Amino acid sequence: MPRLLALTGSPSLHSRTAVVADHVLRRLTHAGFETSHLALRELPAADLLSAHRGEPEIRRALEAVAEADGLVIATPVYKASYTGLLKAFLDLLPQDGLAGKTVLPLATGGSLAHVLTIDYALRPVLAALGARHITAGRFVLDSSVERGSGPDRLRPEAELDLFQAVDEFAGALRAATGTAPAPALAP
Repeated sequence: MPRLLALTGSPSLHSRTAVVADHVLRRLTHAGFETSHLALRELPAADLLSAHRGEPEIRRALEAVAEADGLVIATPVYKASYTGLLKAFLDLLPQDGLAGKTVLPLATGGSLAHVLTIDYALRPVLAALGARHITAGRFVLDSSVERGSGPDRLRPEAELDLFQAVDEFAGALRAATGTAPAPALAP
């Protein structure tokens, strides 16, 4: 069974980006993938910024990336780019740290003015790290993440668009790993 790791680069404790990543992981779990989520904000900041790769939590995070067959890399957009937190972690990866991996890039933000962040800021870094296949990413507006007294939800139109990206990612990952397709999931 292919292993998937979601990396979220939001420094916020109540992150809309993490909500989106968790929706993606639930769908992928239902599709038969082994999934896990690493919120980069939980790594020790001093070790991350000082590039202390040998420190236990940093080492475990890097090992999790190395062991994953596919990655969901999710970030809020700050100042027209992905977060410095995500950048600091990606800088710790070896030059070929994503070699052989299928990657789904996701971004969240307050305005459609930032929709190109995936293609112009994040995708080039993922390619430079050797990702085998970077699937079509998705941008989710912050207003599409509904928060309330119950569980956080995505607006139906955003959820359908996101699930289309997830299904494309799952297909690409299955092809890359030679895994048989799972039964189709309802939207």
